[in-house]
Amino acid sequence: MKFFRLFFVNLLLFVLVCGLATAGTLDDVKAKGFIQAGVNGDLFGFGKPDEKGVWRGLDVDTARAVAAAVFGDANKVKYTPLTAKTRFTALQSGEVDILTRNCTQTLTRDTALGLDFCQVNYYDGQGFLISKKLGVKSAKELDGATVCVLPGTTTELNVADYFRANNMKMKPVVIENTAELAKAFFAGRCDCLTSDASQLAGNRAVAPNPKDYIILPEIISKEPLAPAVRHGDNQWKDIVNYSILAMINAEELGVSSKNVDEMLKSNDPIIQRFLGVSPGNGEALGLDEKFAYNIIKQVGNYGEVFERNVGVNTPLGIERGLNALWTNGGLMYSPPFK
Repeated sequence: MKFFRLFFVNLLLFVLVCGLATAGTLDDVKAKGFIQAGVNGDLFGFGKPDEKGVWRGLDVDTARAVAAAVFGDANKVKYTPLTAKTRFTALQSGEVDILTRNCTQTLTRDTALGLDFCQVNYYDGQGFLISKKLGVKSAKELDGATVCVLPGTTTELNVADYFRANNMKMKPVVIENTAELAKAFFAGRCDCLTSDASQLAGNRAVAPNPKDYIILPEIISKEPLAPAVRHGDNQWKDIVNYSILAMINAEELGVSSKNVDEMLKSNDPIIQRFLGVSPGNGEALGLDEKFAYNIIKQVGNYGEVFERNVGVNTPLGIERGLNALWTNGGLMYSPPFK
C-alpha cells in the first residue's frame, strides 16, 4: 500500500509540474488582456513615443502584430522602455512577455540566457557616425579616436575587435542610456558614435543638424535583430515567429492593409489559407483563424511597416537592402502558411 500511495503521490506531482510547465505566456497575456513588450523607448524609427505619447517604430509594430494575432486588436500592448543592460533580465524575470528592442541574435545569447530568438525583423550591421567637420572618410582613419558606445552590447565587443584587428587605438566613452549616449556624441564628448547602422540613422535623424553628420561606409559586423521570448515556451515562440512571418508572407503574396479585405474574396487557395478563409493555421497556433488577416489589416505587411518607420521617405531614409524580399535580392523569406 505504501508503494502505491508513493506512486500516486509522485504521479500527482508529475501531473502538476507538467501542468505548470505547459501553462505559458499565451494564457498569461490572455488573462491580463494585453501584451507587455520590452522596447528601446528612445530610438526614432524603432521604438519611441511621438509628440502625442503614441508609441511608434518598427519594433513597436512588431509587438502590435503579435497583439493583433492574439487579441484581434493591435492596440492591446503596453510598453516597458529598457536599457541594453536591463533588457534580458526583464524578459527572464517575466517583467515583459516579449522583448522587441534591437536585439542581436547570437549563439551565446540563444544558449546561455534562457532566451529564444524569433524571426529576424531587421538585418543590420555595425557602423560609425561622425561629424563632417572631422574630415574622416573611412573608419580606418579613426586611430586614437574617442568612441561613444553602449555597454553590455555586441557593439562594445565588435568595436574593440575592429580597432585591435586594424592595429588602432581607441578611447571608449561608455554610457548605458541610448539617448544620453547620443547627447554625449552630439555635445562633442567623443569623435564618433558606434552602433547598428539603423540606430545611427535614428540618432542622426533627431540630431540638432542632421546634415552635419555622416555614417562611414564600413559595416564591421552582422547584426540580425530579432524579438526574443523566454526559452521553453514553444507555443508563444511560434506565435511571435509567425506574426512576423505573416507580415513578410503578406508582402510576398501582394496582400496589404489597403487590399486585404478584397483579398478575402481571392480564389487562390494559398491566399485563402493565409487569411483564414480556409481554416487550419489559426487552430495550429491556438489563435483565431483570421490572425494573419488581423495583423495585415491593422499593422500592414512587412514592406508597409518598413517604409512607414525607417524607409526612404522617413527622416532615417533607409533603403530596403538586406531587408528586401528574397525575390528582390534581400533576406526576407517566409515558409509556407499551410
